[in-house]
Amino acid sequence: MQISARPDRADLTADCARCVGLCCVALAFARSSEFAFDKAEGEPCVNLDDGHRCRIHPELRERGFSGCTVFDCFGAGQQVTQHTFGGGDWRERPELRGEMFAVFPIMRQLHELLWYLDEAILMPAATPLRQRLDAARTEVALVADSPAHRILSVEVDDLRAPVAELLRAASRLTREANVAAAPRDQRIAPGADLVGANLAGRDLRGAELRGALLIAADLSGSDLSYAELIGADLRDANLRGADLRTAIYVTQVQVNAAKGDARTLLPAGLVAPSHWAV
Repeated sequence: MQISARPDRADLTADCARCVGLCCVALAFARSSEFAFDKAEGEPCVNLDDGHRCRIHPELRERGFSGCTVFDCFGAGQQVTQHTFGGGDWRERPELRGEMFAVFPIMRQLHELLWYLDEAILMPAATPLRQRLDAARTEVALVADSPAHRILSVEVDDLRAPVAELLRAASRLTREANVAAAPRDQRIAPGADLVGANLAGRDLRGAELRGALLIAADLSGSDLSYAELIGADLRDANLRGADLRTAIYVTQVQVNAAKGDARTLLPAGLVAPSHWAV
């Protein structure tokens, strides 16, 4: 039983042309291996030009901003700009700054929940949960479409908890329907610390790697069919030759953060980043 192909979800895909550079202004970052300098919350990045575009976008990794290349707003930028604030621009209307910058990170969380719910809805094995999944998606979407004051008052954790339960249930049904037995290695578990682990060539079908730390782990040539990877940290993980075609809840952010090559098999709708070896 396959996971259905992802539809075109433009509303949950970042469209920088319809945003006013919110990720480059609203969010803070600290100087590290992923960011070349400190930037305070609400302070425009020095690389942001007058047209709300990044001056060094093609060279972000080379210039010390790999953290920017693995960020995805899930379409929150254009939602906040075009819908919540009706096309308002924080530069032209400074009075919008505080509220707009506060709404953006909340909207990102809401859109991320919608993205995962869409993934679960596409799983044939999760059909028994379809009514609950649809209801949850409608609830989150209504909040995302609300005025700014309503969004700022929402407790995202109160929305996230029941959604997380549904997502886990959908994953479980999908794994049970497609994989006879999960890996027996006791290290392979939700939230596991697998930093730098050698998992090359492993049969990881149906593995529960939810929230696992897979930083710099060697997953080359591994079979991750129907493995759940929601929230897994894949920074610098070696995915060369790995099979993730039916892996569950994989995001473009995770793919961008990892290392891969032309042999890496990705889920439909996700693309190999330009920095991968070819």
